[in-house]
Order: sequence, then structure tokens, then C-alpha cells
Amino acid sequence: MMFTPQILIGLLCVCIYLFFRRQKKGYATPLTGPPSQSIIFGVSRYLNFPQVDSGEVFERWAKEYGSVYKIPNVLGGTKIIVCDPRAVKDFYTKETWTYVRTSLSKKLIETSFGRGLLWAEGESHKRQRKGLTPAFSNAAIRRLTSVFYDSAYKLKSHWDADLSNHPDGLVIDVQTWMNHISIDSVGIAGFSHDFGALDGKHPAVVAAFESLGSATPSSFSTIVFLLSLVFPILTNIPRERTRLFAQLTKSMTEIADVLLERTRKAGAEEKSIIGLLIKAESTNGELHMSQEEVLAQNVLLLAGYETTSTSLTWALIELAKNSEKQDRLRKELLGLAGGSDPTWDQLTGTDYPYLDAVVHETLRLHPPVAETSRTATQDDILPLSSPLTTADGQIVNSVAIPKGSNVSVPIRCINRAEAIWGPRAKEFLPERWIGFSEDESKHAGDFKIDWQKGAEAGEGIPPTVQEIHGHKHLLTFSDGPRTCLGKAFALAEFKAVLSVLIRNYSFSFDDPNTKVITQLAVLPRPKVEGCDGTQVPMRVRRVE
Repeated sequence: MMFTPQILIGLLCVCIYLFFRRQKKGYATPLTGPPSQSIIFGVSRYLNFPQVDSGEVFERWAKEYGSVYKIPNVLGGTKIIVCDPRAVKDFYTKETWTYVRTSLSKKLIETSFGRGLLWAEGESHKRQRKGLTPAFSNAAIRRLTSVFYDSAYKLKSHWDADLSNHPDGLVIDVQTWMNHISIDSVGIAGFSHDFGALDGKHPAVVAAFESLGSATPSSFSTIVFLLSLVFPILTNIPRERTRLFAQLTKSMTEIADVLLERTRKAGAEEKSIIGLLIKAESTNGELHMSQEEVLAQNVLLLAGYETTSTSLTWALIELAKNSEKQDRLRKELLGLAGGSDPTWDQLTGTDYPYLDAVVHETLRLHPPVAETSRTATQDDILPLSSPLTTADGQIVNSVAIPKGSNVSVPIRCINRAEAIWGPRAKEFLPERWIGFSEDESKHAGDFKIDWQKGAEAGEGIPPTVQEIHGHKHLLTFSDGPRTCLGKAFALAEFKAVLSVLIRNYSFSFDDPNTKVITQLAVLPRPKVEGCDGTQVPMRVRRVE
């Protein structure tokens, strides 16, 4: 048999991996789980197939193997999947200390964005978050609300011009416009920089984001990525993703440098997020972040832009499919304050309950991040809310996690699980949130989640939901030390833009059987099946 250099290198990598894997010590609770589908990839490649809904797969396995189980990972490794609510809470509480980002994740983040908040762990994370918090306070976001409305009305002026001679409306790719409105809003609010996407400009940052959102990874890229879970050095292999992130980083660095110079000028007023951080770094005697760390927060642009644009698109998709819910939302928005723009206090208060319900139901069904994967830095014990039967038949109330274990919380699964949200968990049902009181301690510990039977049917939020911690008992914004710092920013922009769109336009699909799928690009986005790229064309009509 001929051993090529590639084969020899591959065999060497396997041997090195198996050697170090044997060095792992520590007791692990014997868990059950699905069989491997590949000697090399376990079930990892299967979970990355475009047609596979990982959330539904994880839910099916939880019903079969229990609320904590293991799955075969790359090169004979395993990953522990945690669905038990008490274990999930404990896991998130220990984030950045006991559970940290994988070596691959840290390398990718550092290479793409620098050593900002998303990269940091432990004391570094605590220090950076403390320094960032004032820029994301309610007072700071309140001052940015006008930016969101300005972008929404700029879009409105374009659409009104296009629709002026079309009483039956036009078919518009709403995803492209949601991308434009979000990149312009985040650019101004985050960096005091107008990208001009709504005005037809196409700067390098916008081009890079568009490519990241539409480029489907090749089989080679997928294989390299999966193997990188074990050998992070493989991320150095040139790929399209690497080129796009390099382009994005270069463009963002140039923008940040301009902002740095402008903000440091005496008397320059600055309300943007990064601008406020630079001002604090210049005037505060106690520096929480270095200049390098401040500028490394450009990852906030990626998080703010992509998650909000995708969530807005999903909201329009769900409302286009459910015209009666769209009408109910429009009636609420037009009925209060004469249909004027909701104020900051109204956006964050209880004046618009159905708007709040639509937003959170969208975030429940379509979380931008499907799962949280971490590595245990030490042996740990995760307590369980319900007893678990182990692989050797024992009944346990906690799970032992040895140092070095890969642990994952499937956010999409938990947000949509019938065991937690009831038999209508997969439906877009904003009404479930009406009258819901977010009292974290009201029913804590009183209701056990049964993955086999599911939650009881009924109206509103099932009591089992109270077992899930996080904002509105959702994991969409994560939990613990890594709770999304930009949550208030994202919710304010989401609500402000959606309120303008629904008051002024109606949205529908010409074909009621239109199927929308998720494009598993570098940045997952919805798309109408059969359309090129990540287009979501729908008919838009003016509301008279």
C-alpha cells in the first residue's frame, strides 16, 4: 500500500490524539446515547447536514436517552448534551471559569476579532464586562433609540417610492433590506459610522457579511472544521471563511482607528458604544480595558448586526404565514398613541404586550445561536432536577463531568421542546405570552420535566417553563456570566423596527405553501426554498 504524505500526517494526528486521550483521568457518570454514524466524525457531520434540524434531533435523543446523554464526536471523542434545567442553570453559572470556550472557538475568535469580551475567560472576562456594562446600560441604549427609528424610516422612504404606483404591492426580498437596516443601525449606534447600505452603498464590511451569510461551506471546509475540533491548528488551512473574516477584520480596524482619533479630540461628543468606551478609557482613572481590548469589541458589530437582521426576517416570515396575528399586532400598534412611534419606556414596558409577545415568540422559535459548547477545566458535578438512569442501570440525581470533557447545551432544542413548552411548542403562538408574569421563583422546583410525556396541554406558558432560567425563561440570550450584554440593544432595535414596518406595510407570501428553510452558511440565515442565496421574497403592500 502506498502511504502518501497526507495519509502519514493523518495517521500521526490520530496517534497523537489517542495518546493524549488516554491521559484523561477523572470519574465520569456512565451515560447512554445514540450510536456513532462514522468512525471519524461520530454524529457531528450528520448534525451539520443542511436538511437536519439539530434541535429536533437533540430533543428526540433526550426522549430516548434522558435529559443528559452523550453523543459520539470526532475521532472517537464524546460530547455531553445537557438538557436538564437544573444542570443547565449550574452549567451557565460556572461559565468562563469551570466551563470555557473550546480551543477551536477561542482560536477562531482571536484570529477574527482579537481578544475582546467574546474571547475572554475568568478574570479577564469579568474585567472586560465590567468596563463594557455602562455602554450597554438602559440609559445608554435609550439615547440610541432614535438611531433605530431613523434607519427604519429611511427604509420606509425607499419602499414608499417603489410602491407608489403598485396598489397590489411588490415582491421584495425582505432579508436583504433587514440586513441593510441592521448594518446601518449598528454602524451608527455602535461605531458612529454610517455604512450607507440603505442608500445603496456596498462597502467592504457589508460585502463580507453578505458573503458570510450566503456562502455554503464546501464538504472540504466542513471536514476541516470538524477535525479542527480536535486539532485547532487545522484552522490555519486557507479557506473562504478565513479570507472573509480577514477582510472583515481589516475593514473594522480601519473604522475603529478613525473613531479612536475622532473621539479623543477634545470636546468631541460621542454616544456610540465603542465611542463611550474610548472616552471612558481616556478619562477614567481605573482602566477596565486596554485600548486593544476596546477596539477588539468589534465583534459586537457582528453579534448586533447578524442576530437582529435574522430575527427581524424570521418575525416577518412568521407574520406573513399567520395573517391574523399580523393583523392583531398592527391593530395594537395603530390603536395606542394614535399609531405614533413607541417611546423607549413603552418599548421596554408593558404598553405593547402583543409586540412583546411576537418578539419573544420569534426569539424562542428561532434563536440565532443553536447551542452552547464548552470544555470543562476541572472535574465537576452537575445537579439534576429529575433523576436520570445511567448506562449501568443506576438512578442518579447528579452527573459527574471529568476535566477535559466537551459539554453542550442545545439552546434550540430546549427553547422548542414539547417536554417544556407543551404539545404546541413548535407553533408560532405569541398568545402564549399574554398575561405571563416573569417570576423566576414562583414555581421553581415545583414542576418536573418529563421528556417522554411532555408538558401538559393548556393555554399560556406551561409551569414547566419556570424551570428554565434566563431572560423570559429562554436561553436565546444565554445565561450566567455570559448573558448577552447587548440584550437591551437587540430588543429595542427589534421592537422599534418591527413597529414601523407593521404599522405601514402588510406582508404575505404569494404561494401559501412557501417553504422556508435555514441556510447553514457560516452565519445561518432563513431562505425560501428554491431561491438563490438566502433570499426571502414576499409581497409587501402599503397599509392605507
